[in-house]
Amino acid sequence: MSVQTRPGTAEARPPAPPGSPAAPGAIRAARRESRSRRWRRDRILLAFMVPGLLYFAIFHYGALFGSVLAFLDYVPFLGLTGSRWIGLENFQRLFGDGDFWHAALNTVEISLLQLVFYFPAPLALALLLHSLTRTRIKRFVQSAVYLPHFISWVIVVALFQQMLGASGVLNGFLADNGLHTVHILGNPDAFKPMLVAQVIWKDTGWGTIIFLAALAQVDEQMYEAAAIDGAGPWRRFWHVTLPALRPVIVLLLVLRLGEILSVGFEQILLQRDAVGARAAEIIDTFVYFRGIQGGDFGFAAAAGLFKGLVGVVLVYAANKISHRLGESGVYR
Repeated sequence: MSVQTRPGTAEARPPAPPGSPAAPGAIRAARRESRSRRWRRDRILLAFMVPGLLYFAIFHYGALFGSVLAFLDYVPFLGLTGSRWIGLENFQRLFGDGDFWHAALNTVEISLLQLVFYFPAPLALALLLHSLTRTRIKRFVQSAVYLPHFISWVIVVALFQQMLGASGVLNGFLADNGLHTVHILGNPDAFKPMLVAQVIWKDTGWGTIIFLAALAQVDEQMYEAAAIDGAGPWRRFWHVTLPALRPVIVLLLVLRLGEILSVGFEQILLQRDAVGARAAEIIDTFVYFRGIQGGDFGFAAAAGLFKGLVGVVLVYAANKISHRLGESGVYR
């Protein structure tokens, strides 16, 4: 029995030939309808994104317009339009300033120490947590190692001072037992390793979240198949776990290289006076003291702009290298 359809309905219309003018229009209409349907479906999630988007738009992208200060002899009460344009003079002063290059060297040294010692720490902790079989113990350990991330740097520095300061617990124990006391936090030679130790204690647990998510995507049958084939724990890690984690490791490494001139401003500012500017000055504190406290806003803006340009170049270069290694990187 044939089905009758009314003229003008979708069933009655013959399909448009692929090469006809109506076909692209129908495809565009279908795409618009699908897009509007997705917007309606995800409107609650999109609404939650609005505060984050506003934050980045105002405080990150909007702040980029302030980079023009690097080319001005900026006077606050004259404003951007009233201040004198001096071109690259601030950059000439910057590149001829020995204190800036010393701050840059300190920044790179701290970043490399963090890259070598802190970057692998979340991966190692994630592997240890992933190997735990009891769910309750795993959740307890995860909660315990996540908590330091939510403690402010003021509290973290105070805790380290109470433990390792001149009158801290360690020196109290040494003095009570007739041993020689040590002032670790006031020692300039120990300052950079101490910074890395503080970062490892505070943020290693939080950094495991991404690696644990990647490990959760690995099929357990692959481990079982590798074990049946005679692969030991090390070979299973090398041939199953590491290939699953490699895209995440490369992505995080590219992002970390882009921030190689950005280390903990608040963490270092709180401890700078204890060891002196020679050991603790970084680019961010250099900009703060020369720009905010010294009032040399154009000079400080030039230092900040130089730091941002170096970060862009490093991200671009690292992303190209990741493409050469077969990974997607940050962008195509």
